[in-house]
Amino acid sequence: MSKALYLVRHCQSVGPHPDAPLSREGLVQANALTDRLTDLQIERIVSSLWARAIQSITPLAERLRLAIETDPRLTEQILSGADLPDWQGALRATFDDLDLRFEGGESSRTAMQRVVAAVEEIRTHVARVTAVVTHGKLLTLLLKHFDPRVGFADWQALTNPDIFRLTFAPDRVAVQRVPWRPA
Repeated sequence: MSKALYLVRHCQSVGPHPDAPLSREGLVQANALTDRLTDLQIERIVSSLWARAIQSITPLAERLRLAIETDPRLTEQILSGADLPDWQGALRATFDDLDLRFEGGESSRTAMQRVVAAVEEIRTHVARVTAVVTHGKLLTLLLKHFDPRVGFADWQALTNPDIFRLTFAPDRVAVQRVPWRPA
């Protein structure tokens, strides 16, 4: 029997900090996201601890009457403990060199290993379909684990929110982007 995980990037927030809430637009997006995910037979929700991730999935959890479980391994990669004048250039560099680590930050390889460990643990749960709520860079690193060609341009192409479906079969993992807005 195959398992499916819906990887959800949070909706638009007012900032990058862990306690940054959703913006007004993000709250609207959370409702649209809920409408999109409601009929996908989701049995379990696991989310990053950060406010914007929790707020993005709360309307779905309420509609489906599911608890939101949290996992600190789903929080965003910290690029640096200091402000970087060219943070996008620094971010690009961390895709080119997975072991690059800025002061006070986490390397992409370390972040990738923790999110992969979280997903592997989530996958072993009895639930057949799980929504996993995380952040853009970490989501991109997880996708890179399954396809080494994924990189900075793929991170740039993400939307808030965004959805990817991982389907685990005995011999392979299929990755598919799922549109979240009505056609």
